[in-house]
Amino acid sequence: MPFYVYLLRCADQSYYTGHTDDIETRIAQHQLGLTGCYTKRRRPVTLLKAEAFPSREEALAAEMQIKGWTRCKKEAWTVNNFEALKRLSQKPPKPN
Repeated sequence: MPFYVYLLRCADQSYYTGHTDDIETRIAQHQLGLTGCYTKRRRPVTLLKAEAFPSREEALAAEMQIKGWTRCKKEAWTVNNFEALKRLSQKPPKPN
């Protein structure tokens, strides 16, 4: 059974990242305000991207990684812009 990491855009334009084993049900729960979490007061939500993983552990690891990303990195990920994702992941050079 696959597990999914997903990114939602909330009504206030903020992003929410989560993971689940049933993407359709989980998005419906977010839309109905049944999650008791961040999105409850920020509905409606829009699914921007969902990516499947073979295990819950891998999906959770990806969720934690994505939660640490900047808004720009999340936006690059949603459109599969891997060049931008790579560039945004690089540390700026130290000034001399």
